[in-house]
Amino acid sequence: MVIPLREAVPDTCGGKASALGALLRAGLPVPDGFVVSFAAYLAAVRDLDLGRFAGEPDDGGAARQTIGTRPLDAAVVDALGRVLDELGDPPVAVRSSAAKEDTGQASAAGQHESFLAVHGPTEVAEAVRACWASLSSPRAVAYRAASGRDDQPSDDLLMAVIVQRHLDAEVSGVMFTPAGPNDATRIEASWGLGPSVVEGKVTPDAYRVSEDGSVTRAVADKQKRLDRHGTRLVVRDVPIATRNQPTLDDETATRLAELGEQIAAVLGGPQDIEWAIADGRTWVLQARPVTAAPPPPSGASGIPAAGLTGMPGSHGTVTGTARIVRGFRDFARVRPGDILVCPFTDPAWTPLLRVAAGVVTETGGVLSHAAIVAREHGIPAVLGIPDATGRLRDGTVITVDGTTGTVTATNT
Repeated sequence: MVIPLREAVPDTCGGKASALGALLRAGLPVPDGFVVSFAAYLAAVRDLDLGRFAGEPDDGGAARQTIGTRPLDAAVVDALGRVLDELGDPPVAVRSSAAKEDTGQASAAGQHESFLAVHGPTEVAEAVRACWASLSSPRAVAYRAASGRDDQPSDDLLMAVIVQRHLDAEVSGVMFTPAGPNDATRIEASWGLGPSVVEGKVTPDAYRVSEDGSVTRAVADKQKRLDRHGTRLVVRDVPIATRNQPTLDDETATRLAELGEQIAAVLGGPQDIEWAIADGRTWVLQARPVTAAPPPPSGASGIPAAGLTGMPGSHGTVTGTARIVRGFRDFARVRPGDILVCPFTDPAWTPLLRVAAGVVTETGGVLSHAAIVAREHGIPAVLGIPDATGRLRDGTVITVDGTTGTVTATNT
């Protein structure tokens, strides 16, 4: 039930784990680890099914929704302890690897749980259970419904879990490899651990590495960073002196692009790659097919005085009512056709993307999870407009152009 990451294949470990296994077998820099396979998940579901009262009708898969509340089988916990000892008992990252996750049709970006800085078999077991349970979370269910997969047979809903060494990254981010011969590698980077970038909680530096090796960059004001402190993750202020310094020099950006080419060659197509630099070495944390390419950088000009500009995150233009959403308490106010205006789009906000006609954020990059999901759902998005929730009034009709990165109020 526990498989070395190097041996991971789709049928036993899901797309995310199998991609990392293929990269390890190709000699690329992936943190070592192991996978709690589909078999362990199925055994846990079977045990829950067998635990129903005698004569009770089939629950239609409801056992999967309560799996996160039940302790792991003692044999699985013992196996976790043994393999963690073999790794040297370090802090680890625990990530989902679902059966239909990280495919060329649907990324499920950010829809299932991941945990960093987890230590010891008991904490790892709890994280594994949480990953299993996230298969039935509201955001995962909403994502499958919006992707046309809400009628997916319950037998296809399988969750494996990756456990790898945790990396204390100095810099981390996301990279999209070129979609065609004249395309560029796109890289987003920020200080500290990767969730700041992938969850859109910081506006990252953006780099383009062209086919001829030339590098262009847009350096952002990176105010916060996420780091490990013991077994906790802490958000820290970035020192003023380094907030506007580039996270990558041109040589490092070029090396990342070269690594991206190798990954795309191994996995057979354009890739969405999460990476980290720790102790001066670059590591690959995840690679999946690019499901929808982002718009090119904006060359918009002549924006009306009432307009705002940000980063083009998802193609298309839409006009609708601006709905300011700062947290869960505002969710119920969003109506079909509204345009979601928010500080950032946490993956837990995915159900709103089935309702909203467009998205505007204050922070985040075009390679973040929310931008990827918006593109998959065909929702125009503009990202990284400072103080958008203050500069746009709730209830105002606005037009969002996700191709040029502009937001214009059509009345006041």
